[in-house]
Amino acid sequence: MPRASGRRGVLKLGAAIVVLVALAIGVYGGIGYLDALDDAPALKKRAAGLIAARRGPADLTPRKLDQLIRVEDPSFWQHNGIDVTSSGAGITTLTQSLAKRTAFTRFRPRIGKIRQTTYALGLERRLTKVEILALGLDTAQMGRGPKGWMQGVFTASEQVFGKRPADLSDRQWLRLVAVLIAPGTFRLSAPDARLDERVARIEKLLDGRCRPRSNGDVWLDGCV
Repeated sequence: MPRASGRRGVLKLGAAIVVLVALAIGVYGGIGYLDALDDAPALKKRAAGLIAARRGPADLTPRKLDQLIRVEDPSFWQHNGIDVTSSGAGITTLTQSLAKRTAFTRFRPRIGKIRQTTYALGLERRLTKVEILALGLDTAQMGRGPKGWMQGVFTASEQVFGKRPADLSDRQWLRLVAVLIAPGTFRLSAPDARLDERVARIEKLLDGRCRPRSNGDVWLDGCV
């Protein structure tokens, strides 16, 4: 009997620990959501400034914006910040990417994903899709360029090609889009066979000549 009682005590302790951990995770996630609501006014103001400066999604041209969405986040206009089902989308939406760059001084995988997700939900609650895109375009990491590390799609376009995104050729624009998945891996301002290969896969996807193998096929292995 004492041994059985001891087992029950261990099980109860284990259950209590699980409950406490679940509560802590829930609180951590909830704080992320509330932080996004608190940050929203300043982010809206920043987005308005970008749009006024002609550095928002409308300044890409409709075609280029559509290409970006189809590659990076196919259900962007429909989801609430989360999408784990669209082919090729992976588990990080454009809103979650913005959350990662906005809500963290240092992002830690696993536990950080919880805050990233709830913060994204808060952004979607307070910001419009256009505002989210404007901020995303401005904060996107674009790799190393002729003047050092580049942040922002418009900045990369101007530094590497000497033109705004709307004036780029399709191939030039898709090179910018291709870099987004791994800005530290690809080189925009120098010959890069790996970047050329990813651009070729993206072109096949956009032309309807292939489709991602699954939600997790962010590298478009289905388009080799």
